[in-house]
Amino acid sequence: MSSMIDPFGRRISYLRVSVTDRCDLRCVYCMAEDMTFLPKREVLTLEELDRLCGAFIGHGVEKIRLTGGEPLVRKNVISLFRSLGGRLGGGGLKELTVTTNGTQLAHMAEDLYGAGVRRINVSLDTLDPAAFKAATRWGEIEKVLDGIFAAKAAGLAVKINAVALKGVNEGEYDRMLAWCGEHGFDLCLIETMPMGDITGDRTDQYLPLSLVRSRLREHWTLEDTDYRTGGPARYYTVKETGRRLGFITPMTHNFCESCNRVRLTCTGTLYMCLGQDDAADFRPLLRDPSVDDAALRAAIEAAIARKPKGHDFIIDRRHNRPSVGRHMSVTGG
Repeated sequence: MSSMIDPFGRRISYLRVSVTDRCDLRCVYCMAEDMTFLPKREVLTLEELDRLCGAFIGHGVEKIRLTGGEPLVRKNVISLFRSLGGRLGGGGLKELTVTTNGTQLAHMAEDLYGAGVRRINVSLDTLDPAAFKAATRWGEIEKVLDGIFAAKAAGLAVKINAVALKGVNEGEYDRMLAWCGEHGFDLCLIETMPMGDITGDRTDQYLPLSLVRSRLREHWTLEDTDYRTGGPARYYTVKETGRRLGFITPMTHNFCESCNRVRLTCTGTLYMCLGQDDAADFRPLLRDPSVDDAALRAAIEAAIARKPKGHDFIIDRRHNRPSVGRHMSVTGG
């Protein structure tokens, strides 16, 4: 099993895979309300996704996170979880995780655990039912909460992901931190990123997490920790609850120097950087019967050799267009 080293000496060991661009919510920072989704023929089959993931595992990928859109709305997606879960341990994969909006967890949590998933991220930006409906455009928070507690009952460790949105949820972080502490969940706050054309001005949504962290320290003791999950979050231990609080700060603190990940879309396009447009298209290779696994591995190596040093995200009044035009749902959560 070989390792992938990019041009800047970083070992690529983490693959995020979007299994669908579709979602049953329309979060305001992620999707336009009138999204046009991909024709099914353009989306990789679950078997094609499995083959490509296997090639990356053979190249040293140790962690795979399935994302969307909303990954759990894809028909028969649990079969992909089970196939990848079979590679855990001796198959080279160390962790299989998922990021979900939680709407399908009530009836899928036990199957995820059975497939080998032990840790999940649930996107939940607010605990207020009215604010949740507004942020997701039509979501019902009760369904998500039922899913979260079903996941906990199934034995899954739950981390709550919340995008920091000025004027939407900035008054809720103390409440969310206390709620997560009460129920044994970690919390991760994320700065909104300039991706995709959506309704509204990015500067109206953007809330720097340096300001959020300073406000939280007025009521909570945030202790330094070297805990890492393999992703970009930087964690603290909340002394009062014993749980972790993470911050993902692509805007106020560029984390590119330690980037160990690449992102695969549901159409087979590999983005070597979330904030750059350069990409490699694997779908033609997967659908060409003359392309063997060796050729697939060579294409992966060529793509990693083009991984850039970092992204170009910026939000201010002079830059009112997205840094990249694709929606986060296209790239993969």
